[in-house]
Amino acid sequence: MKSKIILLLLIASSSTFAQTNPAILSWLQNTNNAKGRYYLTGNPTPINTTINANVQLVQYSANFVYVTATGVPAFVTGPFATGPVTTALNNNYIIKMPLNPTVATTKTIVGMGAVAAFINGTVAYTAGDGGSYNNLNKWHSNAVYFENRGFDCAHGHPGPMTSDYHHHQNPSAFNIETVPSSTICNIYLADGLYVPNAATHGPLIGFAADGFPIYGAYGYTNPLDTTTPIKRITPSYRLRNITARTTLPDGTAATGPTLTEMVQIMGPGQPQIQAILGAYLEDFEYVVGLGDLDENNGRFCKTPEYPNGIYCYFATIDSTNKPVYPYLLGKYYHGVVQATTRATISETVTTYSPVLSVANNNLEQIGLSLFPNPSSDIVVVQSYSPTVCDLKIEMFDANGKLILKDSLKQGSTMCYLKLETVYSGNYFVKISDDKNTITKKIVIAR
Repeated sequence: MKSKIILLLLIASSSTFAQTNPAILSWLQNTNNAKGRYYLTGNPTPINTTINANVQLVQYSANFVYVTATGVPAFVTGPFATGPVTTALNNNYIIKMPLNPTVATTKTIVGMGAVAAFINGTVAYTAGDGGSYNNLNKWHSNAVYFENRGFDCAHGHPGPMTSDYHHHQNPSAFNIETVPSSTICNIYLADGLYVPNAATHGPLIGFAADGFPIYGAYGYTNPLDTTTPIKRITPSYRLRNITARTTLPDGTAATGPTLTEMVQIMGPGQPQIQAILGAYLEDFEYVVGLGDLDENNGRFCKTPEYPNGIYCYFATIDSTNKPVYPYLLGKYYHGVVQATTRATISETVTTYSPVLSVANNNLEQIGLSLFPNPSSDIVVVQSYSPTVCDLKIEMFDANGKLILKDSLKQGSTMCYLKLETVYSGNYFVKISDDKNTITKKIVIAR
């Protein structure tokens, strides 16, 4: 009898663990057979693929979570102006993450390749692109600057050799920036993993390779007090006050390009680009206490998912919504690196299936909006946080007649309704999932 009681307690403990650990329940599991979509240059109509989007399976043990994913997001990727790949490809990931991350006692440099995984099963890279001035391994190229022309609307692109779709920076659309740093989205409906919202705490958008969470750009003013105002979380890095590249941030002598010199972008057929201040990682310096975050681009804080507090990295942006260095992770990991994207499961695991109460959207919390309003040709439905399941979008006239419908897909933040056949007047847009409904008014004016 005692052994049965112990077994029941273990089962209950495991179930409770799965229901409360964000590293298990935060992944965007593909529950509706959603496929990847992409834009081709010059064509604003998304093209559907046969590749499953987001995460396909979440399994866990006592110490690790295993996430099976294609590495293809549900939001529309592309167009990619450079490189041989026109769409995000299936990378067949099995992502292994620690459930109980531990603080490192020695510093581990954030290296090349995948350094984090986003909740939709795509990966993040560091700020560097692997290149350096004259290949001397002294002044290292800033990928956000050197590779900018190859990013898609969501600040992402596939690797030139691995074809793994990834981000070096905040995974939101270019056109949320006050002055967009790319024109790639001009004719496309730009989407991304989330939209920064100054009114709410940033969503949990991923986990670094040490298992600590990564959040969107906003958090509590007092990191340990969830009642304090929301603020944009700022890094403690800044551009160095230099007019010539003669020394590295640690004082080591190293000659780099002049600030007006034209340098080569890596890759066949790529142009040259001016080596402005900020073009190289060594153009930045860390200043203790300058911002909210430490050298690793994180802090210990309370969040909606971790009410008792945990160390968190943040995707950093400036006041115009433009990503700012070091973008996601700093030079070092805070914790012990235990993750991989090529895991082999050699232990007993439990499959996690999101229950209905978890798999529905909190329509108020994800921050739904319609724009432009009034509108004449198109109305965009946007959420600030990634949707955990599809949302039905239905437009009704004043008499309750259904006029248009579409869906905001799981893991996306945006969809739109074309208004060519809609007359001027007042309409109502009903947004719903299987459990929740919200209605907003839209004015059509021609």
